[in-house]
Amino acid sequence: MINKVKGVYVILDPFVVRGSSLKVAEEVLAGGASVIQWRDKLRDKGDQIIECQQLRELCDHYEALFIINDHVDLAVATGADGVHLGQHDLPVTVARSLLGPDKIIGKSNALVDEALSAQSQGADYVAVGAIFPTQTKSNTRPAGLETLVDVRKIVSNPIVAIGGITEITAPIVIESGADAVAVITAILNSDDPRKATQRLVEKVNFALSMRG
Repeated sequence: MINKVKGVYVILDPFVVRGSSLKVAEEVLAGGASVIQWRDKLRDKGDQIIECQQLRELCDHYEALFIINDHVDLAVATGADGVHLGQHDLPVTVARSLLGPDKIIGKSNALVDEALSAQSQGADYVAVGAIFPTQTKSNTRPAGLETLVDVRKIVSNPIVAIGGITEITAPIVIESGADAVAVITAILNSDDPRKATQRLVEKVNFALSMRG
């Protein structure tokens, strides 16, 4: 399952998406996204559970991964493929004890030491960012392409790059060592999320093929 952490990884924030989250999710999955991460930091978890169950079914249909940001209990309740943790969320070891061995755990990192620590604690993939400036999170720390290159040298697990990545900058991010690019506004703010995803998938897949 961890082999699917590759390509285009779309973070679905219901407060950024235009219109129905479920409809946009289907568009990006039809466009070739490999991973959907649900990130709702404002509503109570009980108000998210039905939407998450629907997204779980949709991702199953498209054979994509469904990841939930932060909330391990919501991931368990909805049968998600795993969780994505920040530096101040539950430790990876605690999340693993709750989720079991077969679920995916990813963790955000801005520093090389953080990424190495995440892997040693049992994270299945490490996220590195912010690669470029971003407006979608006010407390994001800068990492940059240099950090991504350095993390690639010491981390064997899949790397997801995040932060301000666009269709134009995605190829250089892949060339710098990322296995997947996580995007929000590049897709969710598009007038046509499916076509935007298709274009990004093409560029990312080409860059991956050139890297070997």
